Amino acid sequence: MTTHRDAKGRPIVAVTGLGVVTSLGQGKETNWKALTAGQSGIHRIERFPTEGLRTTIGGTVDFLFDEPFTAPQLSEKLATLAAEEAVTQSGLGTSGDFPGELFMAVPPVEMEWPQKQEMAQAIEGDVDYDGLLRAAETGKFRAMHELFVFGGVADHIADRFGTKGSPISLSTACSSGATAIQMGVEAIRRGDTEAALCIGTDGSIHAEALIRFSLLSALSTQNDPPEGAAKPFSKNRDGFVMGEGAGALVLEDYDHALARGATILGIVAGCGERGDGFHRTRSSPDGKPAILAMQDALADAGLTPDDVDYINAHGTSTPENDKMEAMSCAAVFGERMASLPISSNKSMIGHTLTAAGAVEAVISFLTIANGKIPPTINYANPDPAITLDVVPNTARDAKVRTIISNSFGFGGQNTCLVLTAPPEAA
Repeated sequence: MTTHRDAKGRPIVAVTGLGVVTSLGQGKETNWKALTAGQSGIHRIERFPTEGLRTTIGGTVDFLFDEPFTAPQLSEKLATLAAEEAVTQSGLGTSGDFPGELFMAVPPVEMEWPQKQEMAQAIEGDVDYDGLLRAAETGKFRAMHELFVFGGVADHIADRFGTKGSPISLSTACSSGATAIQMGVEAIRRGDTEAALCIGTDGSIHAEALIRFSLLSALSTQNDPPEGAAKPFSKNRDGFVMGEGAGALVLEDYDHALARGATILGIVAGCGERGDGFHRTRSSPDGKPAILAMQDALADAGLTPDDVDYINAHGTSTPENDKMEAMSCAAVFGERMASLPISSNKSMIGHTLTAAGAVEAVISFLTIANGKIPPTINYANPDPAITLDVVPNTARDAKVRTIISNSFGFGGQNTCLVLTAPPEAA
């Protein structure tokens, strides 16, 4: 049998399954139809009261579930739906015995105010630390504590799909979903596993989260109309809109996939990651870590900037991030940036935070498969300091074989993926 290796002699990492859930709907077909139609999933939040909040909108996923859930419960349900779609498409491990490892990006959630208040009310006498510890030991609150344990969601997903080894939970802020994919790629390249289930999920829109991001001046306050708030690269952008969702990818050693007759949907050709110690929430003004992450991803893939057909932007719609990303891309791609398409899925689905890198990787592979680039919507007031081809407002037909997908997160996490068409499509 012919052994396929990349230019560095490593196993080629193929994608054989994709799954996605966002505020636009469940599944690849529904999301792709809405994305290419320029539809927005941003709406007024009805899950909890928003009176007194500066931001009252979000890309919540409410249409699938009737009952209220905590952030870990919703994150798990979204991850399950995305993973079911990806695993089913791959035909690998559909009987609950997935023959590979799980790498899962999950939000770093903790007990929310309602749970904390309920625990405090259960204490007799003074509400102090010792009283909270005693309450936490009781059956009801012990179960609540276990619900919010960081690795709990991945444990449940591992049980559901029968993944092998210890499930990996990770959280690298807004780059988490891309990091999960990177970890799967590296495990396959090392020969640790022949397959990996990589998931990014986030169902953490609640009042406390909105307030925390508002205190950082990170969220848009342009609440009316909701669908017009996320406007990446526009002059009047004022912050991101929180979104919920999940993206799942089944990765395989290319030879393993071929041997079982699987359909190859694409290749994860390169990964780049750089840390930025400049500030907890702000990027380095010179954009150096983002520049190096993109350059590292291209070098890892054995490609050059000229090989890239499209950039799936991080594109959060915050004043600083969009400016930094535009500058960084210009440093990597030079004069090509005047005509190289770059668009932001977040203009339609909001910023799905921990899930974003995985959700946007799924959308990138759909872009390759369908020969159409989703637009950046709400682009009516161009920023003269950002001269990019943002694929404004309307999807564009284009032959796309190589994509860079950018994920730049709080805490200095910068992860870039190079995603390419399957070799047989050449």
